[in-house]
Amino acid sequence: MGNSLACFSPKVAAKSSGSASPARRDSPSTARRATSSLSGSTSSKKNKKKMEVETAGAGAGELYDDALIREQAIAAVMLLKQYQSGGGGGENDDSLRLFSRSTSASALFPSVSGKNGVKQSVARSSTSRRRTCSDFPLPQLPQILADEALEADGVETNHFVLVHGGGYGAWCWYKTITLLRQGGFKVDAVDLMGSGIQSTDTNDINSMAEYVKPLIDVIDKLGDGEKVILVGHDFGGACVSYLMELYPHKIAKAVFLAAAMLKNGQSVFDMFSQQEGPSDLMRQAQIFLYGNGKDQPPTAIDLDKALLEDLLFNQSPAKDVALASVSMRAIPFAPILEKLTLSDANYGSIRRFYIETQEDHAMPASLQEAMIKSNPPEKVFHLKVCDHSPFFSKPQALHRFLTEISKIS
Repeated sequence: MGNSLACFSPKVAAKSSGSASPARRDSPSTARRATSSLSGSTSSKKNKKKMEVETAGAGAGELYDDALIREQAIAAVMLLKQYQSGGGGGENDDSLRLFSRSTSASALFPSVSGKNGVKQSVARSSTSRRRTCSDFPLPQLPQILADEALEADGVETNHFVLVHGGGYGAWCWYKTITLLRQGGFKVDAVDLMGSGIQSTDTNDINSMAEYVKPLIDVIDKLGDGEKVILVGHDFGGACVSYLMELYPHKIAKAVFLAAAMLKNGQSVFDMFSQQEGPSDLMRQAQIFLYGNGKDQPPTAIDLDKALLEDLLFNQSPAKDVALASVSMRAIPFAPILEKLTLSDANYGSIRRFYIETQEDHAMPASLQEAMIKSNPPEKVFHLKVCDHSPFFSKPQALHRFLTEISKIS
């Protein structure tokens, strides 16, 4: 970032004191009449004058407008942020020429053909005028912030409710929450029962209704005519489907993010059974918990912490993998086995969208595509080079897709 902002450093070159007018030429006879003492005096005066000019130039540099520098730097950061979020950055995007480390003099000053086909470089300007902000026009900070706040304008609802997957918690959405709120959206992220900081023992959850109770509480608190966009990840997709059947008048759209998108009479267990066979990595990572004794069916599933990165976070930053390793909890088993009742009148009346993750080791792209084919949503989005946790590995791209979905009329 320091290199990116170096072009706004307030370096000011002192003006040369002899550039105002050409020096007068004395005749040879006049020059010969000059005495050695006069030459010494003249040299002393010139040196003194030069020092005064250099001192004045340094003072002018110190008086450079700090407020202007600060505004330019902030605008540069915001412009770079826009580039990183996908708002630009193409090969022909001139707005970022200042930030390109690969920009060479030949790119900025292209060659042209001269006589006999010999290429000649275009001459650079020799002006010594100090650069100002008008030389590098950048968007003003208030305008950038205003544009961000307009993301939520003109949408059916600006309220997102984020539903985490099995073993995760509301904590996993921290990047998505930040980006959506900066865009003017209202965002809620819930901890389902036995997840995140919710204190219920996972082994004691016996149904989908118990598991999604915190999500139902959020929907119940909505005002008359108020709707939300539900976003479900992983096992959270089944939770979203369950709510779509219960509250069709409260849900404007449903987004399935690398999620279980079930059909009527299907369970999450059934959905995973569609695979030709779970990967060796998934089998190795699963740890069944028997809260009622080994002679009874399992009550929860945990995941081997040593295999989390390869299974769920193979494209995610190390700091987010570390966060997950100390935050993930077991997944209740009973809701995984529960078959959902989904009707065309309720579930089928809500617009559905799917976001596919194409480098997913936990829910392979082939399984996601099978669900899409058997239960087609309105539109499918694809996150390339993305693992099972796009809120960590592709937060900017995920944000763009969610914003786009909110604006689909």
